[in-house]
Amino acid sequence: TPRCSEHLSPLRNQRLPCPKRKVTELVLDNCRSSNGEIEGLNDSFKELQFLSMANVELTSLAKLPTLSKLRKLELSDNVISGGLEVLAERCPNLTYLNLSGNKIKDLGTVEALQNLKNLKSLDLFNCEITNLEDYRDSIFELLQQITYLDGFDQEDNEAPDSEDDDDEADEDDDDDENEAGPPGEYEEEDDEDDGASDLGEGEEEEEVGLSYLMKEEIQDEEDDDDYVEGGDEEEEGKCSNCN
Repeated sequence: TPRCSEHLSPLRNQRLPCPKRKVTELVLDNCRSSNGEIEGLNDSFKELQFLSMANVELTSLAKLPTLSKLRKLELSDNVISGGLEVLAERCPNLTYLNLSGNKIKDLGTVEALQNLKNLKSLDLFNCEITNLEDYRDSIFELLQQITYLDGFDQEDNEAPDSEDDDDEADEDDDDDENEAGPPGEYEEEDDEDDGASDLGEGEEEEEVGLSYLMKEEIQDEEDDDDYVEGGDEEEEGKCSNCN
């Protein structure tokens, strides 16, 4: 399975080099939502396993598309206060969920996560709910499927740093990639980020919104092929790992 990781930051206002149906990781941190809702994401991201939308001013998850392969979802530092039932409906295989820094106040809101049967780790740092008496005991009793809350289990043992990476590796069909996958992935991403930082010198930072994903430049594989034929050799090489 091809592994594509796309990071949209203010210094990388570019089209996705991978067809949406091949993207497995998507980072949209700090891309502002114009109306507090998810924009640009749709059911075309069929292979998506990791999605990060931290600090994008989300207030609602109502427009979250069906992402049946999604395992890890980062939603920290938004203004979400409810509507979590949509997660079980559209992302039933989540194992990790980060809701830190949101407006979650009571156990009734979190109760909707009971239907996420595969959920192992939940983060609620800096949410008002953490001020409740017996907060941790209450959450573990309510969500009996989880192992870690805010990075620790019921005996206050810290979650292993590599737990989420190991979970992803278990789903990979290629055993060789399992052994060497994560370090190589991160090195490739670092190389891409280094290239982005080179572009950043002397340029003004532009604010990117979630609606960027809806631009005409971001197309499915058929349109992507047309673009390559008309582009230069440098553009053709941008997504060699997707072939």
